[in-house]
Order: sequence, then structure tokens, then C-alpha cells
Amino acid sequence: MANGMGSLYIGASGVRNSQNALNTTANNVANVDTVGYVRQQVLQADQHYITFNTKAAISNQQAGLGVSIADVIHARDIFLDKAYRSESGRQAFYETCFSATNELYTYFQELEGEAFQNCLSDLSNSFEEFAKDPADSVNQNLVMQKASLFISRSQAIYSSLQAYQSNLNTKISNDIDRINELGNDIYKLNLQITKIEAGGVETAMDLRDQRDNALDELASLANISYSEKWDGGVTVKLEGVDFVAPSMVYEIAKYRDDVTGFITPYWPQMSATQRGQISEIFNFGVDISPEFNTDIGELKALVMQRGGKIADYRDVEGLDAKTYNDSTGISVMLSTEAEFDQLVHQIVTTINDMLSPNVEYTGADLSGTTEDGTAFTLTAGMNILDEENCSVGSDGELPPRELFVRVGTERYTAVNVTDAEGNQKTYYVYNEESATDTSKMYTLRSLKVNEEISKQPALIPSLKQNGEVDYAMGNAISTAWQSSVLTLNPNVTSGCTFTEYYAQLIGELGTAGSVYSTTADTLANTVSSVDYQRQQVIGVSSDEELTKMIQYQNAYNASSRFINVVSEMLDTLINNL
Repeated sequence: MANGMGSLYIGASGVRNSQNALNTTANNVANVDTVGYVRQQVLQADQHYITFNTKAAISNQQAGLGVSIADVIHARDIFLDKAYRSESGRQAFYETCFSATNELYTYFQELEGEAFQNCLSDLSNSFEEFAKDPADSVNQNLVMQKASLFISRSQAIYSSLQAYQSNLNTKISNDIDRINELGNDIYKLNLQITKIEAGGVETAMDLRDQRDNALDELASLANISYSEKWDGGVTVKLEGVDFVAPSMVYEIAKYRDDVTGFITPYWPQMSATQRGQISEIFNFGVDISPEFNTDIGELKALVMQRGGKIADYRDVEGLDAKTYNDSTGISVMLSTEAEFDQLVHQIVTTINDMLSPNVEYTGADLSGTTEDGTAFTLTAGMNILDEENCSVGSDGELPPRELFVRVGTERYTAVNVTDAEGNQKTYYVYNEESATDTSKMYTLRSLKVNEEISKQPALIPSLKQNGEVDYAMGNAISTAWQSSVLTLNPNVTSGCTFTEYYAQLIGELGTAGSVYSTTADTLANTVSSVDYQRQQVIGVSSDEELTKMIQYQNAYNASSRFINVVSEMLDTLINNL
């Protein structure tokens, strides 16, 4: 009787465990398309056996208590997870770099339906026509129109570059917010998981899935390392610094530049903001390379490509290769802005210096006053108007007008002096470009075509002071377009013409974009391959789960029939007795 009644417990355990296995399988099928869901696998085992020690028996007898669920396996491969997160972060870095480079490339190749190269060629052609007869009003009008178009188109591109920097800045801000949000999510999930698993009975599988999904996304945004502690909680380091700790989340803060508005991510717990000292998250003093694991994360790529300022010709002109590569050369955005502004700066100053040439003053120091009565001392080494060799416009006035002007200053300051013999003389002292004030530089942020020439093109210097047409000056400007006076950046040693310079600039962008694109595509294949292997472990196969469902259903039916048979046997025995 005991064996008979005990058999009911065996059958009941089969029914119960088959039902639980069916529930687990149904849960897998229901989440077949849920992102980040890890399949749950039922592991069944024998329950404890009861041993009967009888002297009559040759050996001890055992009676089983049926089947039980030993564990519901939450299958993950930590090595595949780490490989996936590392490679996805690296792929996101290069994909972001490529997107930024490709965006810059479009500004030059397609602006209002016409490539900027055509605008550059039109300006060159206008000076070729000007050289044939500088005094011809048609040629003067052509120069004025093409110069205006050149400046407006150049400034449109430069403004577009700055606008894209602002877009990148917005993305940086959003990424910082998302990283902080993910960090807090992981921290909260840690608390829930440790609470559920504290008894050592239950595994918080769905919560673990959510946490792993958050780690996957976080790994694409920044370079992270993580480890799981004994209590089930996960600690996370971001760029080698504690981010998610057992007791709190060290959120990333934003430092906003007052001039540009650019955001720099930094660690507030390691900074002294009251003294103006911030600990930036990213160290760009280390080469960007897979060898050093410094090429990981979308946020780092955004910060690197945006740069920390709006660049101009000063950020490339006169720098040595190391200084350039450690500053402007890091960012495609900064290098493009600086190189493009250098091109415009060289074109503008070359033309102005020929229309209104300067010479170094070598005489004795002279004291005088400017037109507004301000005291001024003319000293040796200052640049002044070369009155003997300069041309004039149709009005014959000195100083001759420059074609391109700075919004913050005139080209010359007229200084009235008295020489040693007591003679009155006016010198036109050249106002040098400022080292800090952009309004006094020939940069795209402060350039415009001379308004007087725009209203009256005949004021373009074209005549010698004796009234003859200055063909030599016209030919000099036309020839300047064929002179190799520029180098793209300190990494390029050979000189080039204005047209060649622009071709090299576009070529550099194209090369950088090609490298980033190829690397991103290669890494995308790697990420897909690793993820495929990972899905073999954690993914849900509907066919496999349906097969298991049939298996567990048959086991359930078999256990039910087993119980029915035992029940009928007991019923017969009881009734007969």
C-alpha cells in the first residue's frame, strides 16, 4: 500500500514539473522577439531517494520520490558578452567618425547644387580677364561679383561647419544624459537583483536581462569594464574610473564653455570647479589606437570630431607637425575648418597685398598723430604703404583700396609726422592682423568685400599713379594663382597652388572618410559575427522551443496516465478488500 500511495507522489511530481517546464517554454516563445531576452532552459533531476535498510534483502532497497526541477538555466557566455561589447563600442566610434567626415565632405561637394571648386575657378578666371585690361569696367565688375560670391560661399560653408559642430554638441549632451540614465538603471537593477537573490533560491532572470541589455547599450556609448560581485550586483568603470559603484552612481557632469557653448564631459568627484579645474573624462594626449583601447565609444568620437573650439587659420599656420597632430589634427572638424580658413586667408591677403602693397619702414623713429589726434610713433620695422609702387583706383586717391576688408579695422592708419628737416609727411601704417581679436584678422568670421568697391568697381586699383593702366599688377595677381605658396598642414612638405590646395583638402577628407568607413564596416561584420555566436547561446529558437513544448506536453500526459493507472489499481485493491 505504501508503494502504491507513494507512486501517486511520483506521478504528481511528473505532472507538476512538466507543467513548470511548459510554462518556462511558453515564456521563451512569448519573448522570441524581445530585445535582450535570454532563453531559459529547464534542468530536471531526480528527487531524493528513501533507503530501506532490511536484513532480509541482499542490498538496501531505495524508493524514489519522483522528479524535480534542479535549476532553470539563464545561459550566457561572459566571454562572448565582453567581446561583443568591446567590438560594438569600437564600431560605434568609427561609425560616428565616418558620419562626421561624410557630413563635412558634402558641404564642399554640394552646396546649392554646385561644388565649391567651381566658385574657386570662377574667381581665378575673373582675375585672368582682369589681367588683360585692369581698367576695363567689365573686367572690374566681374572681379567684384566673383569676389563677393567667393566670400559668401566660403562663409556659407564655414557657417555650415560651425552649425554641424553645434549639432555634434547637442548629440554629446544627449549621450551624456543617456549614459547617466543607463548608469542609474543598472544601479537600481543591482538593488532589485541582490534583494531577490539574497535567499539563494531564486534567480532574477528578467532583471538580469534588463541589466545586460543596459550594459550592451552603455558599451556602445563609452569604453567600460565591469565585474559581477558575490551578491549579484555589477560594478562598472567608465574610461577606467568608477561609474556604477555598490553604493552610488558617479554621474558624468557637463562643463559648458562660455564662448562657444561647447560641452565637455568631466568627473565632478575628481574636479575642483570652484578653482576652474575639471577632470575631463577623455584623455586625447594618448594616441587613438586599438592597441591602447582608446578608440571605443560613440561619445568619445563625438567629442573628438567636434573639437573644443571654432578653428581658423591660426590653428594650422606656423605650427610644427607634433603640435598640429596633438591639437588641430586630432579632429577632422577642426583640421577642415583651419585648413579651409587658411586657404581663404592666403587668397585674400595675396590679392590685397598686390592691390595695395606694403613695404617695411627703415627710417628713423618719427613722432606724429593720427587723423583723430592720437599720438603715434613710427618706428623701423613697421609695414607701411609702398607709395612708390602701388596702383590707384579711378579716383587716384591714396591709400588704394583693398578688395577684401576686415570688419574690425581699416587696412591703414594715416599718420602725420614731421621729419628732421621739418617737412610734413603722411605715412599709411598697415594695421597688422591681431593675434586674439578675430574682427581684425583676415578670417572668414570677419571678412567682407569692400563696400566702396561693391558700389563702384572702378575704385579697384588698376592704374599707375601717372594714369597709365597697371598691366604688371594685373598679371601678378593672375600669376599668383599658379604659384606654389601653400602647404595643407605641417604633415605635408610640398607646396601647392590655391587650386591644388583645395584638391588636397578634399582628398584628405575623402581619405579620412574612406579609412573610417572601411574600419566601421569591418567592425560591423565582426560585431555581427560575435552577436551570431552569442545568439546561439542566449537566443530563442521558436522551432526548438516548440519541440520542447511537445516533449513536455507528452511528459505531462504520460504522468497523468501514470496517476490514473495507479489510482485504478488502488481502487481495485480497496474494493476487493
